[in-house]
Amino acid sequence: MAKRRTDWGSLVAGVLFLGLAVAFVMRGTGDWEFNIVWVLLALALGLGAAGVARALTRPRGDRQPSDRTSESGG
Repeated sequence: MAKRRTDWGSLVAGVLFLGLAVAFVMRGTGDWEFNIVWVLLALALGLGAAGVARALTRPRGDRQPSDRTSESGG
């Protein structure tokens, strides 16, 4: 089996959505009230953190830029 790298951006986003799901379940039971504005703020911040995690941990390939910059011409 090939070894795979951990996708930290997906992990952070998954934990974020799991936390939001738990919050909505708690709200549905009546045990906890919250404002939807705070949920949207947490969602935006969490997805931003997931994007930063993905950008910081993405593999740095040794790809060279393509030699074919322009194939049009005469």
